Amino acid sequence: MPRLIQPKCVTVINVLKDGIWNAVLMAYAVWWALVFGFAISAVVQAWVPRGSVERAMGAEGWGAIGRATGLGAASSSCSYAAIAIGKSLFQKGASAISALAFQFASTNLVWELGLVLWTLIGWQFAIGEFVGGLIMIVLMAVTFRVFVSPRLEDYARRHAQAADSGHQHQSAESEHSRWRSRLRSVEAWSDVALNFRGDVQMLYREIGIGFLLAGFIGLLGNGFFEALFLQSAPAPIRVIENVLIGPLIAVASFVCSVGNVPLAAVLWSGGLSFAGVMAFIFADLIVLPILAIYRKYYGLTFAVRITALMYATMVVAGLLVAGLFASVGALPTTRPSRSDLFGSVRLDYTLVLNIIGVVIFVALFGLTMRRGVKDPVCGMTVDRSRALRAEIDGTTYYFCSETCRTTFTNEGGPSGHGDRTRHAHPAQTAIDPVCEMRVDPATAFSAGVDGITYYFCAEYCRELFVGNPAVFVAKTPRGGD
Repeated sequence: MPRLIQPKCVTVINVLKDGIWNAVLMAYAVWWALVFGFAISAVVQAWVPRGSVERAMGAEGWGAIGRATGLGAASSSCSYAAIAIGKSLFQKGASAISALAFQFASTNLVWELGLVLWTLIGWQFAIGEFVGGLIMIVLMAVTFRVFVSPRLEDYARRHAQAADSGHQHQSAESEHSRWRSRLRSVEAWSDVALNFRGDVQMLYREIGIGFLLAGFIGLLGNGFFEALFLQSAPAPIRVIENVLIGPLIAVASFVCSVGNVPLAAVLWSGGLSFAGVMAFIFADLIVLPILAIYRKYYGLTFAVRITALMYATMVVAGLLVAGLFASVGALPTTRPSRSDLFGSVRLDYTLVLNIIGVVIFVALFGLTMRRGVKDPVCGMTVDRSRALRAEIDGTTYYFCSETCRTTFTNEGGPSGHGDRTRHAHPAQTAIDPVCEMRVDPATAFSAGVDGITYYFCAEYCRELFVGNPAVFVAKTPRGGD
């Protein structure tokens, strides 16, 4: 007689199935935005000359901020793609204020996000998203220097230029070549494709984990969310508590801009106030995987400062948007049912855009096969026509950097490496205790504390360490481990 599956097993299987399916639906909703966003980032990295970016966005005036806002509004709505483009703009000379304005605009002032919000939750949330995005940009620009000094901004730029995932982005062959010529050039599109593939390889793990966690969070019942919010306190206290906790829920949800709309609906149906839901929606730029990316791009100190800045602007913007809607009697009152929270795969504009996204993805990856070759040390795909190379026993090997080439030749060539997938480093390296970058002791800044010598990537890191070494010593491995 066949053995019956126990009810608890059935429950676990159903939860796993439903959580994974939610994750698939969220990924389906934003797939096209991810592809479009990373493609735009790749074009910026490959074709936009540094001088042009500096002239357009390098200043801290409102003109540069306005141009960054317009560029963001015309870009992808995906948070991951927005920070990838923001990083490339920052690397090329845009001010940090302009780069952050771009990120806020890219995740709040785009039509596709507004359409999804309007359809799923209501027009008030769509309009609130646009108004709140502008408010956050103004608040960020006004208060930026309270959080970030010019010196820290300069350090973060150098960190971003040095910490580009171990590979070198392909730049335009000539800063003076015409865009029309690039559009017709297979070589120029190959540059774009190699940048596209490099960014995807760098971030796909963080994105995948984010979708999975968000899928399972979406299974939690309304009672769980209601327990997070004050129910009996006076209305002003409830609104303030909601707007403070909304972004914190977003931090734990791991999901980017379009994908967090279903979770916003969960919170709205579960009792979170309009201000709290808006603050939650605004907070897609500080979810945990993105915080890890900020640290990777800019260093720990800058990442902490801009996270605090963004959290503050999101909370204040949520309160101001709710106040504006209340003043004109437009606060929403209808809450959706749970059946409205997650969409489905059907014939609509999302399906069409996703098909286009697949075509772009395949085409760009296909272009990397034309000129791309694998670095035998770190596994990155590099352009064989521009990469560093070494010839051993009649075979030519290609490398993303001098570090990889030196490591390869010093450690036995192909017999010492095989098919590695992780970036290797020379044996003689140290770890900067502040930003945790690997540095060469022979050329790095240094400081001695309690008889131990520590090494740093920049003077700024050394000064931070010397000012309070106890903060950094305990968490830092020594040597090249």
